[in-house]
Amino acid sequence: MSSELKWNSTEMMTIAASRILQNEMICFVGIGIPSTAAILAKSMHAPELFLVYESGTVNTNPQKLPLSIGDGELANRALSVVGMPEIFNYWLQPGRIDMGFLGAAQIDKFANINTTIIGSDYKNPKVRLPGAGGAPEISGACKEVVVILKHSPRAFVEKIDFITSLGFGSGPGSRKAAGLIGGGPSAVITDLGVLKPDPESCELTLVQIHPGVTVEEVKENTSWDLKVASSVTVTGEPTQVELEKVRSLVASSRN
Repeated sequence: MSSELKWNSTEMMTIAASRILQNEMICFVGIGIPSTAAILAKSMHAPELFLVYESGTVNTNPQKLPLSIGDGELANRALSVVGMPEIFNYWLQPGRIDMGFLGAAQIDKFANINTTIIGSDYKNPKVRLPGAGGAPEISGACKEVVVILKHSPRAFVEKIDFITSLGFGSGPGSRKAAGLIGGGPSAVITDLGVLKPDPESCELTLVQIHPGVTVEEVKENTSWDLKVASSVTVTGEPTQVELEKVRSLVASSRN
């Protein structure tokens, strides 16, 4: 780690996610870290990034973090505001969205996502989570999906308690069998590194670690025997400008 710059794992995860976004890409954004990453990318290297939110804001340009999809900050700077049915029927379901950003409570080796319950009994779970929202359709129809979550054995599990959003099901062919048009998860970004699906098996594979993190640390925080790429790269350290912008955005949500 640079002696001049200090950052925490959440900041590193957010910055790594922002770097994936490219200029003129159409991105379906969620609240929280996905919003932070998207706004950061738009202010840094992708000024023409086209942001779409579930609530109906199209090509928006928020200057601070929205507290929810209904936050007026999204509508104030949007090219247009349309009904939610149009967002799904026109933008999402026909495959017009390049990338969707999703969070998760649990994820398995085939990038299937759970945001519904913790526990095997749906009617009486240990924890009832926020639920699906538009995540199943985002996962099903976007050209690619990036999942963002913190890395721990409780989150990266051998078998998730409920499949809210299909990643690659049980492996190759599962998405086609389910009739999904989207390409599925292209990356899982965590506070420890980046995982990508193997082109043949679809199983998540560690391809990148963040500065100061070891491969063993990532494996210890995964509940299955995580595959590791033959050559694992190290994420570039955050720049001072990236850190300043991330911190300013986070601070804006508290005011």
